[in-house]
Amino acid sequence: MIDDELPRDEWWLATLGNTLIWARMRILDAGTAEVLDSDGNRLPYDSPDTARAALMDAEFVSWDGLDEDDARMRGFSLTEFAPPTAAHDDALIPHMVRKLGTPA
Repeated sequence: MIDDELPRDEWWLATLGNTLIWARMRILDAGTAEVLDSDGNRLPYDSPDTARAALMDAEFVSWDGLDEDDARMRGFSLTEFAPPTAAHDDALIPHMVRKLGTPA
């Protein structure tokens, strides 16, 4: 399958107590995937499905799949947070762990 939008990013999140943890999954041109975790590790996967399965095993959920009820069950509102942004990955990493109740 060829996708003109590759590479493409998907944002995933997990909550631990009052902490929100982001992970970015990037689908690469070769059909592989890479997950950037909150520690700055770039974890390679042979496919996006394998990366998604690993994220779900680690209790992450897809940002795109969340609705307001899901977010509230995790302790926040969709209007309070959005995936982090930065000019480059090194600047992004410090924003990938957030305390709930702190504006994005």
